Amino acid sequence: MDPSDSHLTLKLARDEADLIAAQRLRYGVFVEELGGDGALVDHEARLERDRFDPHFEHLLLIDTRRDAAALDHVVGVYRLLTDSRARAAGQFYSEDEYDLSVLKDSGRKLLELGRSCVHRDYRGGTAMFRLWQGLAHYVRDHGIEVLFGVASFHGTDPKALAGPLSLLHDRHLAPEDLRVRAQAGHFQPMDLMPPGEIDKLAAMRATPALIKAYLRMGGCVGEGAFIDHAFNTIDVCLVMDTTRVSDGAWARYTGETA
Repeated sequence: MDPSDSHLTLKLARDEADLIAAQRLRYGVFVEELGGDGALVDHEARLERDRFDPHFEHLLLIDTRRDAAALDHVVGVYRLLTDSRARAAGQFYSEDEYDLSVLKDSGRKLLELGRSCVHRDYRGGTAMFRLWQGLAHYVRDHGIEVLFGVASFHGTDPKALAGPLSLLHDRHLAPEDLRVRAQAGHFQPMDLMPPGEIDKLAAMRATPALIKAYLRMGGCVGEGAFIDHAFNTIDVCLVMDTTRVSDGAWARYTGETA
């Protein structure tokens, strides 16, 4: 750990107060910044929440210098849903958007990720790296084999995102054993441009940092996108086989070899 960020600590949410603090951060990012909404969003209390929250575990990044009483101390969040918790919930969150049969039928140990966000004052520093450290240790401790979850582009016009969506389809489409597919009734094709016409540099610049981070780790994308009008986003499904992550990448986040 860098001594300069010793005020940042990681933990799994333990009680209702931890969850509310996470929902407050999510409201600031997904509602106030990105214009999202949802049936259970509490605008008066400034909480972004949904029916899946009780089933997920919530990995929290906390700045110990900030005021916990004011729900201001959680500066990063990841939601984590294992197979067993998904069964209790009746489904994985992203099954509303993607057919996950290829993963669920694989017999492998799955972990769904979601609602990843960092407070605007902590972006560009070590906050996201620290969250990934916590995630890597969770994966190791629980024997997770496949990570997946939706990640978002801001906006709902696929033509405006033709370059990055087409590049993801052309260069990073998941192999067949990991290739989830957007639900038929909501399938948005991603191959919107011929490969030879894609401005690859511009497309990568337009791709959110979180998606690029997964790609660098060996992640890939499912087939088709999903337009989420409630959240004002276009979603893609990222999938990562942990057995295909390089030893170097694993060591970077865990301090251990794979």
